[in-house]
Amino acid sequence: MSNNPKHNHEFQGSTLINDGHNHRFAGVTFQAIVLANGKHKHRFWTNADFYEDHIHHVKGITGVNIPIGTKGRHIHFVVLQTTLDDGHRHTYRLVTMIDDPIGD
Repeated sequence: MSNNPKHNHEFQGSTLINDGHNHRFAGVTFQAIVLANGKHKHRFWTNADFYEDHIHHVKGITGVNIPIGTKGRHIHFVVLQTTLDDGHRHTYRLVTMIDDPIGD
């Protein structure tokens, strides 16, 4: 599955606490961005939940595919920051869920 550009991943997470609060988020990545070395990444974009009348956007590009198990499945990882809203940002760690979780 790692070399198939027509796949995506679910993800969910929480930001780190900043300005006395955090936010939660979830979404699905875009299809793979194939790299020359047989690896790939994914773009992602979603909104975090509202808190005290503000919202942050969670967006970016994952790290390269990380193999999991023996069936060619994989995950992706990234550490980034949210958009600047209400005078602050939040750092977040995003790990995608495994690709094709119920496939053969």
